[in-house]
This record gives sequence, C-alpha cells and structure tokens, in this order.
Amino acid sequence: MTYAAKIDKAELKLDWSLPAAHLDRVIRCFAPRPGAWTEINGERVKVLAAETALGSGAPGTTLDAALTVATGAGGLRLTRLQRPGKGPVSADDLLRGWPVPAGTHLP
Repeated sequence: MTYAAKIDKAELKLDWSLPAAHLDRVIRCFAPRPGAWTEINGERVKVLAAETALGSGAPGTTLDAALTVATGAGGLRLTRLQRPGKGPVSADDLLRGWPVPAGTHLP
C-alpha cells in the first residue's frame, strides 16, 4: 500500500501557464469533487468541464466572450462551471447573466 496525501485546495487552482491538454486532464480528474477552480471577476468558480481549442495569448487571458482562455500552449474553452452557492451550469447559461468579456485576466 502507498499513502496518498490529502489534496490541498490550493493544488486545485488552475495554473494557466500549463498547456491546455494538461489543464483539460486536471479538470476531468477532479470533477465534480473536489473540483478544479479559477477566479473570474474576483469570484472563485469551479470548472467542471472544458475542451481544448485553438488560440494563443497571455496565459490566463480570455480570448473571446465564450470563455476560451489562453494557456501556456493553446486555448481552453470552459464549458461547464459552478459559482459558489449555485448549481452547475453550461458556460452559455453562465455568460447570459454574468458576462466575461474578451481580454479579462483570470489569475
């Protein structure tokens, strides 16, 4: 047997300097619990599903209004998210009531 240390919440924060394919695997690994997360407009949001996409830019910057985020290599389109105290929703539904314009930086 091997002991596995408890996963710390800080380890679940998405590091946008990593390649998109790696981040996609991290999101799938930890969804739905404990859930990978990022900050959008100062609010901690769980990322439950994503897909790789074309695009480049400064890591952590949204490339369009559909939540495609630039990573260290490629783009990552966030497709299912969950705000604190709310249920999981698609990115389209989230953006209808809470727009995130292109050029927004996600720390």
